Formats: sequence, structure tokens, C-alpha cells
Amino acid sequence: MIDDILKDAKVRMGKSIDSFKQELLKIRTGRAHPSILNQVMVSYYGTDTALSQVANIAVEDSRTLTVTPWEAPMVAAVEKAIINSDLGLNPSSAGLVIRIPLPPLTEERRRDLVKVVRKEAEGGRIAVRNIRRDANSEFKEALKEKMISEDEDRKGHDQVQKLTDQFVKEIDAILEDKEKDLMSV
Repeated sequence: MIDDILKDAKVRMGKSIDSFKQELLKIRTGRAHPSILNQVMVSYYGTDTALSQVANIAVEDSRTLTVTPWEAPMVAAVEKAIINSDLGLNPSSAGLVIRIPLPPLTEERRRDLVKVVRKEAEGGRIAVRNIRRDANSEFKEALKEKMISEDEDRKGHDQVQKLTDQFVKEIDAILEDKEKDLMSV
């Protein structure tokens, strides 16, 4: 019983970390990386489709991405989708290739991005704490139903707290790395 609750909490906390990492991928650090465009959806014959499924995304140099749609008529749709995304990018097309220059980040913009990253980290910590709360309430419920003893309940609470501390430390380490990445020129 205790092991099942702990296993479930650990899996859910791991998913929270993965979600946090996915959110951080959206925040660019000034260097070109194809993952910046992961969230861009293109209208492909009336269906919203991920950009990576209708075009090849490559890094030309440290500040430029190139997008090459697999079908020539898609160039305009891809360009429009990138402009309409909330990424603040300004693509320019030359034939079949769309070049996306990434402007260098100003000091002020870097500080703003650090604030955004910290907010995302706090969201991750809150998610982990909510999972801890859920697991603890499951222990209390099991104790109330006389499925576990008080000692097992206390032991379960301690183990969930250790798990929570471990995942919060992991979030803090990821946050620190991203902050360093953002503040380096």
C-alpha cells in the first residue's frame, strides 16, 4: 500500500519535472536552437500541424535558424505561423528556405527572462508540493480505513517528504543552470 502511493507520487513528480523542462525549452537563451519552434503550429491543408512535421528545421549559425518546408506552397503558411507565434521572431523567405534571425538578447530582456524562468520553477515546485499533499492525504485515508498503522503512516509521510525535497532540489538545479545560460553573453 505504502509502496504504491510512493511509486505513484514519484512518477507524478517526475512528470512535473519533465513538464518544467519542456516549459524551459520555450525560453530562448540567445543561441539558435530548433526546439524554439517546437510549439509553432502550421495550418496544413486545414489542419493545425506541428512545424517540425511539415518542414525541416536546422541551425545555420549561432543566431540563425533555417526552415525548409517539404512542399513549396507551404512557405507562406509556415512564415505566417512563425510570425503569429508569440516568440517575437521575424522570418524572411528566400525561395524555399525561410531564415529566422534571432536578435541578440539585451541585458534587460535577459533579466525579464530570468524572472519568467523563476516563475516557471516556482510553478514546478508547487506542482511537486501538491503531489506531496495528495500522497499524504492518501496515507491519512488509509490510516482512517485501518489499512495501515500509525507508524506506517508516519513512515510514509517521511518518505514522501524526502521525495519532495529531492525533486525540489532537482528543480532548483535546473533553474540555476538555465539562469547561468540566460545571463551568459
